[in-house]
Amino acid sequence: MRPIVLIGAGRMGQALLAGWMQRGVAPLLAVEPSPSKQLKRFTKKHQVALFARADSIASVRAAACVVALKPQVLKSEAPRLRAIADSGALMISIAAGTNTATLRKAWGAKARIVRAMPNTPGAIGRGISALYAAKGAGAKDKALAGRLLSALGQTLWVKRESDIDVVTAVSGSGPAYVFLLVEALAEAAQAEGLSRIVAQTLARATVAGSGALLDLDPSSADVLRRNVTSPGGTTEAALQVLMAKDGLSPLLRRAVAAARRRAREL
Repeated sequence: MRPIVLIGAGRMGQALLAGWMQRGVAPLLAVEPSPSKQLKRFTKKHQVALFARADSIASVRAAACVVALKPQVLKSEAPRLRAIADSGALMISIAAGTNTATLRKAWGAKARIVRAMPNTPGAIGRGISALYAAKGAGAKDKALAGRLLSALGQTLWVKRESDIDVVTAVSGSGPAYVFLLVEALAEAAQAEGLSRIVAQTLARATVAGSGALLDLDPSSADVLRRNVTSPGGTTEAALQVLMAKDGLSPLLRRAVAAARRRAREL
């Protein structure tokens, strides 16, 4: 059986390895030049072959190679993976801002390439990954890529590569926006007189619980919002500020647009 190769075993890479182990994906090879103690223990326990350099596995005929490197690192490391691509492996990149044209220059015109954009909740299996199949990647390739990325949570496919930059700005970067919301809500609670511990506990539990409700209730977000909002009540007073012309919605539009521009720059 041809192995699955992982290039880069940082936080997202380790989440992929853990998800694959749970799903019985094997055999697995991982390349990480600076492995953490946690990674060393994991690979030893689960018999995952760990290498410091991609050159060490250049002769391996892999089924797929998942490249979990940061864009800045991928620029210099991508050419080192040419032999893996030439062996017929499906090449899956989860790097933001690195398009398939750039990857094809490094991996060859015949390389079968899928781009994916997961997010950090994938570390607990609650993420979502958007995938794009470049020309040349067939139905079997898409099925394999979807199976491998489902280790992090939900998956969906987009038809245009440019959509991946938008996905990066929305769900890829989105967890940071949510964490900032928790920080801001806690700070607002402290400003109104609550202690730091109480404020943070309330903010974290409120956002986490609301997310869980979104996950379990099929109602749209606007319906759930209206369900919380009593006419003339406290929530309505707050929403009049958040939904003003200079409120949360236009602010998020500017934030997402800025993230998308940066994805293109990368």
